[in-house]
Amino acid sequence: MPDAVGLELLAEELREADAASVIDTLHFRDKGAIEVNPAAIRETLQRLRARGFGALMSVHGVDYYPDEPRLGVHYELLDMNALDRLTIKLRVALDEPVVESVTADWPTADHQEREIYDMFGVIFEGHPDLRRILMPEDYEGHPQRRDFPIGGEPVMFTVDEAHGRTYPQ
Repeated sequence: MPDAVGLELLAEELREADAASVIDTLHFRDKGAIEVNPAAIRETLQRLRARGFGALMSVHGVDYYPDEPRLGVHYELLDMNALDRLTIKLRVALDEPVVESVTADWPTADHQEREIYDMFGVIFEGHPDLRRILMPEDYEGHPQRRDFPIGGEPVMFTVDEAHGRTYPQ
C-alpha cells in the first residue's frame, strides 16, 4: 500500500497530467484511495497501469444514500511487483448515473460493470453488452440501492394456487 506521502505524490502526478482528475485522497488503516472525477476514470486507470498497477482486481458499486452524489464505483488496483493495492473511487449523481466503461482496457471489468448496472443503476457508457446479469430483463428497480423496499415479492406455489395462499404470509 502506498503510504500517505506516497499516495499524495501519486495523486499529484495524476493532477499534473489532468488538473481536474483528482478530487481527494484518503489514507486510512494502511489503505490508500484516490477519488477521481468520473469523466477522467479511463485516463486515470491507464496512467496508473503505466505506474505499475497492472491488475484490476475488482469493481464495486456503492450507494452513499442519502448523500449526493449518491452512487459510487470503486476500482481495486494491484501492483503485483510492489504488492501495492490502491482504490480509485468516483461518485455520480442519481439523476445522471453515467460513467465511461473501462472494459476495453480491462476485460475483467465486463461482468462487474454489468452487475453494478443491474444492482445500482449506474450506466457504463461504451460497454459492449450492458444488460442485466442477475435480475430478469424486465425487472424494475435496482435491489442494492439503500432505499430499495425490503420484504420481497409474494410467491405463489402451484399447490397453493387453488387456495389463494402466497408466501411470505
